[in-house]
Amino acid sequence: MATGENERMRVLVAMSGGVDSSVAAALLIEQGHDVVGATMKLWGGPSDSGCCSVADVADARRVADKLGIDHHTFDFTEDFEAAVVEPYAIAHREGRTPNPCAECNRHLKFRRFLDRARRLGFDAIATGHHAKVVRDAEGAPRLARGADRQKDQSYVLAMLGAEQLERTLLPVGDYAKSEIRAIAHRLLLPTADKADSQEVCFIARHGTTAGRQRFLEQRIALHPGRVLDKRSGEYLGAVPAVELVTIGQRRGLGLRGGLVGENGASRRYALGVDVATGTVLVGGEEELATRFWPLSQWTAVGARLPVGATVEAQASAHGRPRRGVLEPSGVRLAEPARRVAPGQLVACYLGDEVVASGVVTAASSVPPGPRADA
Repeated sequence: MATGENERMRVLVAMSGGVDSSVAAALLIEQGHDVVGATMKLWGGPSDSGCCSVADVADARRVADKLGIDHHTFDFTEDFEAAVVEPYAIAHREGRTPNPCAECNRHLKFRRFLDRARRLGFDAIATGHHAKVVRDAEGAPRLARGADRQKDQSYVLAMLGAEQLERTLLPVGDYAKSEIRAIAHRLLLPTADKADSQEVCFIARHGTTAGRQRFLEQRIALHPGRVLDKRSGEYLGAVPAVELVTIGQRRGLGLRGGLVGENGASRRYALGVDVATGTVLVGGEEELATRFWPLSQWTAVGARLPVGATVEAQASAHGRPRRGVLEPSGVRLAEPARRVAPGQLVACYLGDEVVASGVVTAASSVPPGPRADA
């Protein structure tokens, strides 16, 4: 089923309680669609991140009342625990650095929520993401960057396939953030000046290492780790929890004596994490460089993965796109770039359109030795 602005549809809008999804609902109403709002209750634990809270549900309901539309709340806490929270803890236990927001989009917002919308008889769902659904020459849906490059969220939606995009509307993707807030003010929406949520919704204290550690230590065992120089094998220090270290990390590595040398010449970065041996390998920034990002868990937006295509690969929400060639096992980069932590998402673009995405896989070579807590 093709979706578009010229055809009146029944649309279920995922209203998070923020300004973007509020305006998304308003724009769809102005376009003549039959709109209903729904808020997903995802996290039942404590949170101070301004996301997934009781206040967000209340804000979404207030906006729905202002717009004159029905509003529902869907309790997906069990699904969220199974598909996002538990894998997040397991990834850390195995030494990977997960991307919970991308996985929430993959499993909850564009699978569970979409399935519920279908069963309720809606033609499409909509969210407040800053991205676009466009059509190729054959009319197939494609995901593209939003008009506001500073707020573009196509990266966190890069795992969506054509089936999901066919039933998805992204109304705010054609607007700058300033325009979205202006529309919210014009319509006197109660979320017009609400700050954007920035952190992982189930990690308190704004996603700091301390908050992450407190969360994880309730779910997995955390172990101290030894820090070794990758080249010499020299013992340099210790970390309180090897499961919390990520590739590229510089601070909090417990290095003896701190930084040495002028202009940061002796700054050390985490190059490898091996939870099994409780070991963190460190080295200079130049040792982070690579010409290949290994990927698995591919999603191809089209019928097949465009192997051999020259793409722009992006490894974070607002990271610098890197030119490279798509291969079955990853992206061969045209120029050296920093390694990406295992578990992170890489989005591959042709121009402004996402053509594929994958999850980083890597294994570090760690010198043999006992665990730090042995």
